[in-house]
Amino acid sequence: MTQALTRRELLARLAAFGLAVPAASALIAACAGSSATPTPAMTSEGQTPVSGATPAKPTVATPTKPAADLSGTIAIDGSSTVFPISEAVAEEFQKQYRNVKVTVGISGTGGGFKKFCNKETDISDASRAIKDSELQACEQNGREFIELPVAFDGLAVVVNPQNDWVDHLTVEELNLIWKPESQGVITRWNQVRPNWPDAPLNLYGAGTDSGTFDYFTEAINGKSGASRGDYTASEDDNVLVQGVSGDKYALGYFGLAYAIENSGRVKIVPIVNPKTGQPVEPNLETVKTGQYQPLSRPLFIYVARDQADRPEIEAFVEFYLQNAATLSQEVGYIPLPDEAYQLALERFRARKTGSVFKGVEVGVSIEDVLKREE
Repeated sequence: MTQALTRRELLARLAAFGLAVPAASALIAACAGSSATPTPAMTSEGQTPVSGATPAKPTVATPTKPAADLSGTIAIDGSSTVFPISEAVAEEFQKQYRNVKVTVGISGTGGGFKKFCNKETDISDASRAIKDSELQACEQNGREFIELPVAFDGLAVVVNPQNDWVDHLTVEELNLIWKPESQGVITRWNQVRPNWPDAPLNLYGAGTDSGTFDYFTEAINGKSGASRGDYTASEDDNVLVQGVSGDKYALGYFGLAYAIENSGRVKIVPIVNPKTGQPVEPNLETVKTGQYQPLSRPLFIYVARDQADRPEIEAFVEFYLQNAATLSQEVGYIPLPDEAYQLALERFRARKTGSVFKGVEVGVSIEDVLKREE
């Protein structure tokens, strides 16, 4: 008899076939609808962790409330990048709280905030901090929120494996390549460095509805959304990998976890840290320690303040922060330092509302940002 696979099991199997977690998530969501209900009890064997990661031990979380006393439904939606983490947490949580139903949907960071600010969801997944326009939408609808970082993700700049001339890139060179004024102007490799080939520079990058696009453009071009438009754009990272892997003169960017999973098809380019002047290759340690700058980013959940006192949501958020380190690593992302999780937990317990990450300069540690409001 064939047993139905949970979404998390399916993610693991798709990853084993080389399909990235975000892309696999999107595929599963497309097949199952925008909001699915995970089922309890599964293993995580077969997951593809970030290179260099220590294999995670199975999580045995401690319930914060008597399991039998809790029931209800928790609605989560938002970023496809954060989805695998929230999904993993939801599955583990429901093993212990079997009368609580947690649904996790994928609408993208912007789409998630629209639902959240309209009070259609309880928690919003986000691969960037909330924007001013989204903040205003929440304020207009009387929705306050508690902003909580849950993991790190890095953005990788990649080239074709046959590319034997790029050994590293600086932020200034990336800006020259990707700034809006370069559209139709910077079109060949030797315009970036004179000793590089007089060959076409073919670009691949995130689509405009992606949180990856927002973060990359802010980090490289100084303004979220500021980018040239003459490149192959897609929210599906698999399309970008296919493009770069099949084009010797390609350069692209997308999530680090996906780049590492496809390291045989694309070559990751070290980026010069603007503070140290040294090229840094992105991996678990360089992202976690802040050496890989400015293309590493925190991932968030936003919890509705008016729902946070519901016992099932309070238990779920505490469970999330207590287990995010293990589960985020298990699904291919990079955990925050322990102190950051503790500070986030204290922030939630104090019910501190508003954003402390909106407008924060790239490169500041999570702990330092959270300590600013103490």
